[in-house]
Amino acid sequence: MATQKILKVGNSLGITLPANIVKGLSLRPGDQVEVNQDLNNILTFTFVDNHQLTLGLSSKGNRNKKSL
Repeated sequence: MATQKILKVGNSLGITLPANIVKGLSLRPGDQVEVNQDLNNILTFTFVDNHQLTLGLSSKGNRNKKSL
């Protein structure tokens, strides 16, 4: 679990995501996230998977491969 600060972004507020979470979920700028609040004020974030994982194949070994 990471503790993040709330940032001012224009007229809105935002949070940053830790790099390990961004990498683990293969997130990119522009990806969509659904935010829900339950009756106990618990927020749930669901990242909408709107892109495919691509595998880079190289004749120079495994340098460009992503593991699944």
